[in-house]
Amino acid sequence: MKKIVISLVLIGLIIISIISFVSPKETKQSKLNELKAELSKKTTPSVDHSKFPILQKKIGSPQEVTEACISCHNGRAQEVMQSNHWNWEREEFIKGRGVVYLGKKNAINNFCIGVEGNELSCAKCHIGLGMTSSSTYSYTDSKNIDCLVCHDNTETYAKAPEKGGAPDQTLDFSFIAQHVGKPKRSNCGVCHFLGGGGNNVKHGDLETALFEPSKETDIHMASSGMNLGCTECHKTEKHLISGKMYSLSSMNRNRATCEECHTDNPHSETVLNQHTYKVACQTCHIPVYAKVNATKLDWDWSTAGKLKDGQPYEEDDKDGNHTYLSIKGNFKWGKNLKPDYIWFNGTASHYLLGDKVNDTTKALVINPLNGSYNDRNSKIIPVKIHRAKQPFDPVNRILIQPKLYAEKPGEGALWKDFNWQRASEVGMKEVNLPFSGKVSFIRTEMYWPINHMVSSKEKTVQCNECHSRDNSRLAGLKDFYMPARDFSPVIETAGTGIIFFAFAGVLIHGVIRIISTRKRKMKV
Repeated sequence: MKKIVISLVLIGLIIISIISFVSPKETKQSKLNELKAELSKKTTPSVDHSKFPILQKKIGSPQEVTEACISCHNGRAQEVMQSNHWNWEREEFIKGRGVVYLGKKNAINNFCIGVEGNELSCAKCHIGLGMTSSSTYSYTDSKNIDCLVCHDNTETYAKAPEKGGAPDQTLDFSFIAQHVGKPKRSNCGVCHFLGGGGNNVKHGDLETALFEPSKETDIHMASSGMNLGCTECHKTEKHLISGKMYSLSSMNRNRATCEECHTDNPHSETVLNQHTYKVACQTCHIPVYAKVNATKLDWDWSTAGKLKDGQPYEEDDKDGNHTYLSIKGNFKWGKNLKPDYIWFNGTASHYLLGDKVNDTTKALVINPLNGSYNDRNSKIIPVKIHRAKQPFDPVNRILIQPKLYAEKPGEGALWKDFNWQRASEVGMKEVNLPFSGKVSFIRTEMYWPINHMVSSKEKTVQCNECHSRDNSRLAGLKDFYMPARDFSPVIETAGTGIIFFAFAGVLIHGVIRIISTRKRKMKV
């Protein structure tokens, strides 16, 4: 019996030893291989929509398509009408404000400023049909859900310009409805890549190059690699999509994170895993953004309205990017850019329509991202900072939401009449805010977290790019001590002292050994 117990103990020790020698790298690699195998499986639709009689008849409008969809997909319309893609707002908690309804209806940005009064143009990126006013639009009419904008797999469906989200009426709705399926990159990208007036204008890390990217552009989405689609990371349940941009979100919930696939300790080296406590994955793994096409960095609205021979005009750079438009003003662009870096705990605040601006001596941050070194939930993240000069009422001390678009001249829209005074008056009336009659301009900033255009591990940010006295990537974060970047008399003196005493200890120990050795020899 004793021999059996000893044998079992030995076997147990051997098993524990084997387990302890299995490297974290191998375990994580196994998990990634399982993930790759799962994603490589080809999914086939469970039904052939072209066989449904209801879709084989001549369909004359997208509303008819929607009615056909919800006649089979029971309950899906109600799910869609609970989403922020449909409502253009969601319930959020903002520190200092409490619970608010936040979204495109009431949040100001420093690109095209705001949607209220400009829906005919802005609503081409709404998942509904026929929006002329976001305040009077029926958010309970399921017939106006645009099923095809997300589920068209022919890549022929398109919203018409300046029609409140209605599509091009010449499209073959019957053919498109017969070929629907899981959303593709083209469905997501038509809004998220092209928002703000052109390719890569807003985000800097979301652009048309991601439709078919190379591994150098994005290691996850590369056509020759993992070939991940948007919905692989932005998981969806009941039409609620995970992952939200902090231009319109304030709470740290329902996020899409790197750790979902890569875990909290993705590296084989302990020192790198220790970094993840305070450094987000993106900080090291996205060394540059706007890799293929330039992104907009600065927008000066104050110069808008200039005409040549009574007509609006544009000026472009050598790559075709607008540097001036009569309807929008001057722009600055950048490509292959190093991000800026900030502390971020996952929560944000926002400037909302009608908020007073107390300090005009510095740039107004439209969406402050919260965080600091001492905040246990904060990590360093990479961001694009978009700077602008936008209209401001100096008497009421509030940002102006101008009337930008109208179908014809004479309605006060800046893009038709080129009159800031009139556009401000009409725009502020449409959002029910006071206007003093005076228009000035104020500097603003918006922070856009960088999450895409992930580089391979061989091309990540190197240690000395941050841990450096000169040109450190993290030079702007001054609320903590970083070895090799910062000089601290106390730490430097202590370090020097430790080195000195360690060397002295070795020297003294060596001298003692030599003396004791000689004494032993003399005794012999």
